[in-house]
Amino acid sequence: MKDVNKFGINTICTHIGEVKDEQFKGAISPIYMATSYAFDGVDVKRYPRYFNTPNQEMLCKKIAALEKTENAMIFGSGMAAVSTSLLAFLQKGDHVVLQQTLYGGTYNFVVEEFEKFGIEYSFTKSLSIKDFEEEIQKNTKVIYIETPSNPLLTITDMKAVSKLAASKGIVTMIDNTFASPINQTPIDFGIDIMIHSATKYMGGHSDILAGAVAGSNEHIEKIFNMGKNLGGNLSDLMVWMLERSLKTLNLRVKRQSKNALKMAKYLAVHPQVYQVYYPGLKGHADYKLAKKQMKNFGGMMSFELKEGIDALKFQNNLKLIKPSMSLAGVESTMLSPTQTSHALLSPEERAKQGIKDGLIRFSVGIEETKDLIKDIEQALAKLK
Repeated sequence: MKDVNKFGINTICTHIGEVKDEQFKGAISPIYMATSYAFDGVDVKRYPRYFNTPNQEMLCKKIAALEKTENAMIFGSGMAAVSTSLLAFLQKGDHVVLQQTLYGGTYNFVVEEFEKFGIEYSFTKSLSIKDFEEEIQKNTKVIYIETPSNPLLTITDMKAVSKLAASKGIVTMIDNTFASPINQTPIDFGIDIMIHSATKYMGGHSDILAGAVAGSNEHIEKIFNMGKNLGGNLSDLMVWMLERSLKTLNLRVKRQSKNALKMAKYLAVHPQVYQVYYPGLKGHADYKLAKKQMKNFGGMMSFELKEGIDALKFQNNLKLIKPSMSLAGVESTMLSPTQTSHALLSPEERAKQGIKDGLIRFSVGIEETKDLIKDIEQALAKLK
């Protein structure tokens, strides 16, 4: 299947990157669990830490096809993908510009570790292209963005950022986790490197821990050279499970996006809800930009209950929606970012990003929306 561009998205999800079972002709990819392969008389010297066992190699083809890139890599976690990618392009004396609103783990990695490496960094004051331009220095090598962002679903103008970066010879990276390749392909807007916590939508069943990076052959080669030294690859069992999960990625994400839009509209007019953050709502500050960049608006949102309503008690009253860590599984979940995804940030740092103590992040699953609404109503009723 050399010309993957001729295939539709469901065909890519299902068939690209399969490992052919030449021996038994099974319908699914076999798992090659070996950690030791022949070195003499073979075209490829395979080794798990080199990210090139049969299952790893073929899964990367599927991810690259989904992101419309030349190549891809997989890692043991989303943070392994983030950290390896950044360190591959930054060294002592270099500078990186990062957008203001980021996943807490990424923010913490930068502020906790970069000083040790002699890497300089700046966070933008907001998300306008002027803010990015003001932070660029002579030694800036990377601009790192996240859109939609975690947890407030802010939207960054990818085309404007990539144009600015290209004019100055700067590499652009994006955390594309919340959108997934189904709702957004950043390469279409000029972004160089796409990063995912594959634990989320790519995995989709809350049973996989993995990360992914997609980009050109040249960029992936640099990330590989760093990755083989850091050793952040994953087991072939997880690789096989991820390849299995990606077969239904389009079906799952489209349903989750459809459900999330319905739930956002419901919450937006609820008398006990103060504010909803979802780019698919016309009242969202970045709605028009999101509509230009995204095919659908995704399955993620955040909201705040009105003053005096305890967010934790509300979540503990839920019976169907799980008050649970992580996101993007087929089951709906809610959590408080101040105690989970952004717990490593200080109260002052969270305040800068607009993350309030009562904020609830809502990962919408594939259930019937009427059942989700009933669950929210009964949980709120118990607080009266």
